[in-house]
Amino acid sequence: MSNQSELALDALGDPMRRRIVEQLHRGPTPVGQLAEALPIGRPAVSKHLRVLTNAGLVEFSPRGTRNLYALAPDGQRELQQWLISMWDDALTSFARYVDEEQR
Repeated sequence: MSNQSELALDALGDPMRRRIVEQLHRGPTPVGQLAEALPIGRPAVSKHLRVLTNAGLVEFSPRGTRNLYALAPDGQRELQQWLISMWDDALTSFARYVDEEQR
C-alpha cells in the first residue's frame, strides 16, 4: 500500500471526515455551508478539510472571499484500486477453498 493510500484511509477513519466527503459528493461547497450541515463548528470543519486535502481526497479553489472545497478528481482512485485488489484476493482465496472442498 502506498503512502497516499494510507493517508486516505487514515483521513477517512474519522466519521466526521466521512460525512464531509459525503457532503462534497453534492459538489463544491464553502466551509460555512459544510459547517451548517454538521454538528461541529467552522474551525473544526477547516481542520478536517486540511487533513482531507493533505490526503489528496479534497481540493480547494479560491472564489472571491471564500474557498470552495470539492472532491479531488483522482483522490480516491489509488485507494479504490487497493480495495479492488484486496477484494479480488479475497474472492480468489474463497474460490480456491470452495474448489478444494468440492474435491
